[in-house]
Amino acid sequence: MATLPPLHGLRIIECSALGPAQITTPLVDLGAEVIKIEPPAGDYIREMTWPIVEGVSLMHLHLNRGKRSLVLDLRTEAGVAILKELAVGADAVVEAMRPGSLARRGVGFDDLKAVNPKIVFCTISGYGMTGPYRDFPSHGVAYDTWAGIVNVATDEEGFTYIPEHASIGIHAGPLFGALGILAAVTRARATGEGSYVELAQSDAAAAMDWLRSETYRAYERPQSEVTGNKSDNFERRAPGTAGMVEGVRYQVYEAADHRHVLFMASEQAFWKNFCEGVDRLDLFERWPGSKYADHARGNRELQAELRTIFATKTSVEWLEFGGRVNTPIAPVNTPQTLLEDPQFIDRFELLPAADMGSDQLFTPLHFIDEELPRPAKAPTVGQHTEEVLRRVLGYDEAQIGAAREAGAFGGGEG
Repeated sequence: MATLPPLHGLRIIECSALGPAQITTPLVDLGAEVIKIEPPAGDYIREMTWPIVEGVSLMHLHLNRGKRSLVLDLRTEAGVAILKELAVGADAVVEAMRPGSLARRGVGFDDLKAVNPKIVFCTISGYGMTGPYRDFPSHGVAYDTWAGIVNVATDEEGFTYIPEHASIGIHAGPLFGALGILAAVTRARATGEGSYVELAQSDAAAAMDWLRSETYRAYERPQSEVTGNKSDNFERRAPGTAGMVEGVRYQVYEAADHRHVLFMASEQAFWKNFCEGVDRLDLFERWPGSKYADHARGNRELQAELRTIFATKTSVEWLEFGGRVNTPIAPVNTPQTLLEDPQFIDRFELLPAADMGSDQLFTPLHFIDEELPRPAKAPTVGQHTEEVLRRVLGYDEAQIGAAREAGAFGGGEG
């Protein structure tokens, strides 16, 4: 049984505002120490989006859980000096805001590398440090619309709107960033050389949706070179998931309890198992399909048969059936029903509101025979200023008082 969390000893200094602060959240969950540097007014993420839980945004409670909040006014020499002191003993400094913000204060990569050659400096922003959009102000949905992930919807009055969708860029960007930080720190510890890592949340959204983009690009080549697969008679299908609209043996069906299940018998063996299980081998004999990846596209007659069959059992009964006869059938959840799903309950830990301020999903990573440390509730502004200075930098009361007098904490904060 390990006694220390996986990322014990990893210290990150984070200067962040709003959603990009998520870059260190998965690292906190694995035991890294993250010290969040906040201006005297604090990160206004606490007031952003919805819902607001007991006066604080759910986004803040989730993204900044487990972090230590230290207030520094980086407009002052005293504040800058303290940040440099912290960087000396840190593995990484994160600039989760507009690129160059820290350099303008005298604590950019070059400034920090001068005091710690092994420092990893990571900048995460909306559109990145280069390109024509680099200075555009933006919010999270922009990275998904930019990447072609969100389709424009139109209401009954003809007004266009943003449809409900799973946000990609604001979540994928931080995960790529966390991976980059760990890779850079690993090299720095081996070589003594730090590095400057930079990424854009828009780029991350595009990277996660690579299949559709690459499909369109592939289709620019002659059909003699790029085709569909054998079960489609090599006909080119619409890119990505759009090519599944006409599927029949790979499709969503409504069950007797008015919930839906996803039927995925695109392999011939699974399809035969299904037909035997529902005592309808006539369906297999009439439409046996090909060995692999056959969705029976556009077969409305078969689709009508399957719609009738799936209406005879509840969604729970169909899941049990799929496991018993060995044919893939999956639940179709909503964000609301997911938390009630028995697989979710078995696999995922829900950090309780009593401890965290709101119910929160914990990391999906599992270390066998180990229990990961539970993060603390997201901090109030400057909650840990004095504690961090004492523990990390060894400051005494006189030094803290001098820093306060020099305006390092701004207006008496901390």
